[in-house]
Amino acid sequence: MKYQIDKSSGVSAYMQLYDQLRRDIARGSVKYGERLPSKRLLAGELGVSLITVEHAYALLVDEGYAEARERSGYFAAFGGRAETSPSRALPVQDTAPLRVPEDFPFSVLAKVMRRVLTEYDRRILMKPPGAGCAELRAAIAAYLERSRGVAVSPERIIIGSGAEYLYSLIAQLLGGERGFALEKPCYEVIRRVYEANGVECTELAMGEDGIISSELSGCAAGVLHVTPFNSYPSHVTAPASKRHEYARWARAHGAYIVEDDYDSEFSSVTRQIDTIYSLTPERVIYVNTFSKTLAPAMRTAYMVLPEELMAEYTRRLGFYSCTVPAFEQYVLAEFINGGELERYINRRRRILRQEKKEK
Repeated sequence: MKYQIDKSSGVSAYMQLYDQLRRDIARGSVKYGERLPSKRLLAGELGVSLITVEHAYALLVDEGYAEARERSGYFAAFGGRAETSPSRALPVQDTAPLRVPEDFPFSVLAKVMRRVLTEYDRRILMKPPGAGCAELRAAIAAYLERSRGVAVSPERIIIGSGAEYLYSLIAQLLGGERGFALEKPCYEVIRRVYEANGVECTELAMGEDGIISSELSGCAAGVLHVTPFNSYPSHVTAPASKRHEYARWARAHGAYIVEDDYDSEFSSVTRQIDTIYSLTPERVIYVNTFSKTLAPAMRTAYMVLPEELMAEYTRRLGFYSCTVPAFEQYVLAEFINGGELERYINRRRRILRQEKKEK
């Protein structure tokens, strides 16, 4: 049998299948445009559920290794080019489709924008401080305490235009001789940003609840980047026990953790799981973005640095200008302080819970 599942490995079956298929497609063993095995046939041969195979195929599609064709199956979509005539070539789509919920509060946002234009006057035309406007940093600090139970000083918050920009700052701050460890699989952009900044990256295999313990214990990296709430593309959520394990590892090795809290606002549970930052704030850089929380066009992200790293950041990288315009920062600060962000998040949670019940 070409593909095999090792049930004693600690790695989920769908991830094992995904890795094997991805490897064959990337190496060219499965050619561009070649049909992948039938889901039902593959499930029967491997002795796994159909859902397991469907999940593996969905990850391949998400990562660009395969494409689904209606009533035809799945086909390899990596490693070559389809032969198409100019008349049949598809137009280039240079932007990703925006997925903005239908209930997005446009009228509220417009009202906040008008208020900022009126009340902030000339301040919206001024260059913001390097780490971000004080108003937004204070609003985020208060929001984190309310929503995540995390007490942070606004002075240790840095604003940037998207998580990728903040990853590049982290690479410059902690790179050099420190190696970085990433989840396997991870969001590929994370790896690319770090490697573009000269960082050497290794991968640690994921199990059902996060990074496999044996992989973590043998890791000698100086920085561990994890997405504990909803790791992409595996969609694994690390329970409290695994988050404590990450924190213990960081303290024992004198290492840092980059905690990417992506998508945590839309948890289906009523009580938020503790952040790794709250367990060991001196070893964790907490990162989050409003691009997922509000809309893709909201290119505002933030990170919370440990106190000693904040001092080093100011000394070494404090020359950087803030990449988010002052107007956008003031609007977001007012949106948060007025309670609009949390009202919107709570409304989205209710909708998502209802959609989950109806499935």
